[in-house]
Amino acid sequence: MKKTALIMAGGRGERFWPRSRRDMPKQFLSLTDDGKTMIQQTVERILPLVDMEDIYISTNRDYKPLVRQQLPDVPEENILCEPVGRNTAPCIGLGAVHVTRKYGDAVMIVLPSDHLIKYTSIFVNTLSDACDVAEQGKNLVTLGITPDGPETGYGYIKFRPEASVGRALAVERFVEKPDRETAKEYLASEQYLWNSGMFIWKASSILDNIRQLLPDTYAGLERIGQAIGTDRQEEVLEKEFEAFKSESIDYGVMEKAKDIYILSGSFGWDDVGSWLAVERLKSSNEFGNVVNGNVVAVGTKNSIIQGEDKLIALVGVENMIVVDTRDALLICDKDHAGDIKKVLENLRICNRTEYL
Repeated sequence: MKKTALIMAGGRGERFWPRSRRDMPKQFLSLTDDGKTMIQQTVERILPLVDMEDIYISTNRDYKPLVRQQLPDVPEENILCEPVGRNTAPCIGLGAVHVTRKYGDAVMIVLPSDHLIKYTSIFVNTLSDACDVAEQGKNLVTLGITPDGPETGYGYIKFRPEASVGRALAVERFVEKPDRETAKEYLASEQYLWNSGMFIWKASSILDNIRQLLPDTYAGLERIGQAIGTDRQEEVLEKEFEAFKSESIDYGVMEKAKDIYILSGSFGWDDVGSWLAVERLKSSNEFGNVVNGNVVAVGTKNSIIQGEDKLIALVGVENMIVVDTRDALLICDKDHAGDIKKVLENLRICNRTEYL
């Protein structure tokens, strides 16, 4: 069966402020030494499975020029611009409608644009296995990450070891981000995987589940599908998308659907959720510092220092995140990296939107 991919690229990446901005969010930044941006790497790693002409990018209108610039080989008609953000269920439904209009039916590989994968060949093999499972019946397949610790920042998926299709295990339930003690219990049970937010299914399978579980969204998607290729396409898209309820695919579909399977993945996955990810992606020096730019560090340990042309001098500090850009400087204790979004909330309240 034809394989297609939908790459979701509409997020703001606020925890990577001040490098990630409203006009240049995280997925369009390069955080690795090869100079490629995260969305470029996402496309590149799936090319063994999916032809470039069958890759769709879901983003918002503001980012279409960035997509065209960074992914010039993706057909322009495959760049699906959402008029407003309505979370992942409408986003994925829109992609499925376009795939269905073009091919009648096909396997869809749904991926975030801002994850990094260390072992590409293992990842591609896992996706290939997932596609085989997705082609059977109306199976909905997701990839889970084998936990390496009691992580509290991810959702978890419990599987049933006794029920499987190939090496895919039946999903028992999805659970929200746990506290540390609960995460330890999940880890000890060996029946939970981290929720990666990556999905594989036939376009017909996900649309059928949206029809059953999110009927209002499905009705709007049908009207959008009927308008594709007509002079009313943009008008209908705007009207229907505005009316959609904001709903995640996890909550709206995956937590309620039947025939859900999960494949475990050990392919060096990183969701690059905050500046702390830089320590996992880049080598640190003998003092535990990850340094980029014009930096002098004296008596400084275990810190992330990211600059540009301006000299950054640090003396006698530890456990810090320092990020300097043209118009903003972030200084943050690493233990409070998750609070960076509060800076943006403050900027909005103060109407200092030029820094967002």
